[in-house]
Amino acid sequence: MSGLADALRAEIRRTGPLPLARYMDAALNDPTHGYYRTRDPLGAAGDFVTAPEISQMFGELLGVWLAYSWQQMGSPGDALLVELGPGRGTLMGDALRATQRVPGFHESVTLHLVETNPVLRRAQHAALGAFNPMWHDRIANLPPGPLLLVANEFFDALPIDQYIFTKGAWHERRIGLKEGGLEGEDFVFTVGPPADRVFPPGVEGAIREEAPAGHAMLRQIATRLANFGGAAIIVDYGTANGETGDSLQAMRGHARHDPLFEPGSADLTAHVDFASLAAAARQAGATAFGPIEQGPFLETLGIAHRADVLSKSDPTQSGKIGLAVKRLVSPTEMGTLFKALALTGPQQPTPPGFAEKA
Repeated sequence: MSGLADALRAEIRRTGPLPLARYMDAALNDPTHGYYRTRDPLGAAGDFVTAPEISQMFGELLGVWLAYSWQQMGSPGDALLVELGPGRGTLMGDALRATQRVPGFHESVTLHLVETNPVLRRAQHAALGAFNPMWHDRIANLPPGPLLLVANEFFDALPIDQYIFTKGAWHERRIGLKEGGLEGEDFVFTVGPPADRVFPPGVEGAIREEAPAGHAMLRQIATRLANFGGAAIIVDYGTANGETGDSLQAMRGHARHDPLFEPGSADLTAHVDFASLAAAARQAGATAFGPIEQGPFLETLGIAHRADVLSKSDPTQSGKIGLAVKRLVSPTEMGTLFKALALTGPQQPTPPGFAEKA
């Protein structure tokens, strides 16, 4: 990854320390060296495992959620079924299999995948080619129409800004170079200019995060829901009430990695602030429900019943199925840290699994 590191060093020497969002965007999305442009990061041979790889039940239940939401919308015949960051196509494949007997659903939707990774696009084509998917680099390229959207572990990978409270004021936290540092180990956090927005005072050294890229993406989704109707389900890890702090992390080979070491070689993510996403959705004209913890959400959708059905169909897999349920819903696993946020068009019914508006 020296090519990207060298380019970032040159940019820092030319223009000064970089905003964290700029560093993250380059490390993840650089056309030649970016993490999400060059590899399949999923599974045992990759760097992390997501819920769809843990069990087919996850995608199946989200598929049923989408189909039920479609029925709540009045079963429109021109709906867009969209996934952001579809990975290998595992989630959507499970969702489509689980909904194949929903009358009229498959005939009424067109499949759209928002994906920039050419390696993963090939895997998605292999998994979902029978459904004639259309690929897009960004949400803005989607055609008009009622929306049924799923985004699992997508928003956590969008670039963020960080701010640090020091000497009585908030400042940007930027990425600079350590003088005399060894090549590959010389990127360091630095204190940048004063924040260009007003935050409540903090304590010395406090860090807070803002996600302008996530908010912009959320507003695009919400505007479409407001204009055309539909439903979106966003599942990710993060906070429900806008808690602040440094949540930037890097994963490589299923282990924690220094986010400033060898940019482009590891997955960079940060906790999602669901409260701010819900607020952005409301400002754009959509209705927000949740967030609720992933465990109760999947339990309400019937994961226990689905696990029982699968176990009875193949008793040799019952132990594996039970472990998958535990991993998805247990508070000590993914059940509490991961949360679900639902968005709908105005005046639509409460979506499955949710009881209150955010």
